[in-house]
Parts: sequence; structure tokens; C-alpha cells
Amino acid sequence: MATRILALDYGTKRIGVALSDELGWTAQPLETLERRTLDRDLAHIQQLVNAHDVREVVIGLPLRLNGEEGPAVQAVHMFVDRLGEILSVPIVMWDERMTTRSAEELLIAADVSRRKRKGVVDRVAAAILLQGYLEAKTAAVGSGEEHRSAQETEEEWVESSSIDQSHDGSWDPHHRRHSRRARRGGRLSNDSMG
Repeated sequence: MATRILALDYGTKRIGVALSDELGWTAQPLETLERRTLDRDLAHIQQLVNAHDVREVVIGLPLRLNGEEGPAVQAVHMFVDRLGEILSVPIVMWDERMTTRSAEELLIAADVSRRKRKGVVDRVAAAILLQGYLEAKTAAVGSGEEHRSAQETEEEWVESSSIDQSHDGSWDPHHRRHSRRARRGGRLSNDSMG
């Protein structure tokens, strides 16, 4: 039975990769994938999923600081669509705001040279992304939140969200073919739940 969660910090030049432990408590940086071609990148990620007994993939959603979607979000959506065609595990899109900056600050505090930081910052950002996801998931399970329907969670999020709701809403997770979870106001929602 697959037990681990793989996280991807998607970028145009590199993809940071992190992996959870088997219990889903901790995240560790795994590797930095230098981008080549889309097909090679997807094949490599598929190999990682198979080799590490992955049950779920989390990919960072690069929202703007105000919560709105920019051009980078559309690139991630296209990548996730292609990834969903080859993977048989759920793909979760998770708010990644400030993860790369946090990774940079962490590496600077650890006195890692600028040259070495370039090679590891993406995988550290993926680990920060994954650790946040794991902690939110644990909190949701502890509160019984994952057992609620997606409709209830969505309605509560809309009522209590401090994020500006005026954006055009061009991405609707309920119209996606693959199972998606998205972070919403610090909560998990799952549009595949009924």
C-alpha cells in the first residue's frame, strides 16, 4: 500500500521535490529536477512516484500575495493536467506563497553559500510546502474536518475568507477531471468528496 506524499515546487527552470515519511508527519527535501522537456520531466516524476511508493502528489500553487492568480498559476494548471494524465494518484494543489523566500532565509541562516543555495533552494521550498500541507492535514483530521463534505467546507470558506473575492475565478476545481484538494483559508477541501 502506498504511504508517502511527494511534493513539487514547480518552476520554469527547476522543480524542487520533497518526500514525506511513511506516517505523513515530516517532509524531507529529495532532489532538484533540472527542467529539460515536458515529457522527460513527467516521466521522471512518474518514476519517483513508483520508486517511493507515493499515494498522493502535492504541487505548489503560486498565488500572488493578495491571493489572486497570475500567469504562473496557469502554467501550473497546464502542468498538473499533463501530470494527471500519467499518474494514478491524486494531485493536490497547495498554496505555496512565500515558500521559496522561507527556503532562502533558512539556507542563509544556515550559512549556505549563494552558489550552493541555488542547487538546493527548490527542494527545500518543496519540503516547506509539504510540511505545511502535512500539518494542515493532521489538524483537519484531528478536528474531524476531512469528514465534512466539500460543499460545507467551500461554503464556510467563502463566508470566512479574508482573501479578496473579486478576482475573476478563472480556475474552478469542481470542473477538473482529477481529484483535487486545495488550501482554502487554512482548511482542506476535497471536491471528490460527496
